Order: sequence, then C-alpha cells, then structure tokens
Amino acid sequence: MFFKEFKEFAVKGNAIDLAVGVIIGGAFGKIVSSIVNDIIMPFIGIFIGGINFSSLKFVIKPAAPGVTELSINYGNFIQSVVDFTIIALCIFLFVKMINKMRKKDDIPTTPPVPTKEEILLTEIRDILSKK
Repeated sequence: MFFKEFKEFAVKGNAIDLAVGVIIGGAFGKIVSSIVNDIIMPFIGIFIGGINFSSLKFVIKPAAPGVTELSINYGNFIQSVVDFTIIALCIFLFVKMINKMRKKDDIPTTPPVPTKEEILLTEIRDILSKK
C-alpha cells in the first residue's frame, strides 16, 4: 500500500517537475556564484580599492602557537549577501520572462462561449433586475 502511494506521488508531473527544478536550480546557483565570485566581485574590489571581501574579518583573538585565530568573518557574509541578491535578481528576471511568454500563448483569439449555467445565471440576473 505504501509503495503504491509513493509510486503515484513520484510519478505525478508535479513531483517530477519539482525534482527537475531543484536540480536545475542547484546548477543555476553554481553558475551565478561563479559569475559573482570570478567576474563581478573583482571589478567591485577594484572600485573599492582592491579589497577582497572574503578576507575581511574582525579578529577577536589573534592566532598564537597552538591556538587558532578567533575572528568574525564579515567579508564572507557580505559575499553571501551579494551572491543571494544576484541569484534572486536572475531568478526574478527568468520567471518574469517565462510569464511574458505564457501570457502571449494564453491570449484567446475568440471569446469563450458561455456555458449553460452562465446563460441561466445571466437570465436570472436580468429578470431580478427588472423587478
């Protein structure tokens, strides 16, 4: 019984679409991260004086023999925020483009024919408005 229900769930289009979306999203995230880290951030570093964001940190306790450094790596946080912003912007633009393409496809060329229920409801509305 359990396997039958699982098979029905896994074979449904929505579950497969979700799996494909997650896989493509992961790959897309890697591409955008590479663009940010390898192309965009070096230019931003040039404009702000050659600072590498990933090396920005606030040292709480310096390293000593046998003791590791204790620091707040806020540069990595800044890098993650920039990555997230660019990924979110790219996904927004991609979804917006797909929605525009769908709207063009969804425009009906002829007005839909009213159903029997709609015709009956229209007649009832007209009769009630006359009273």
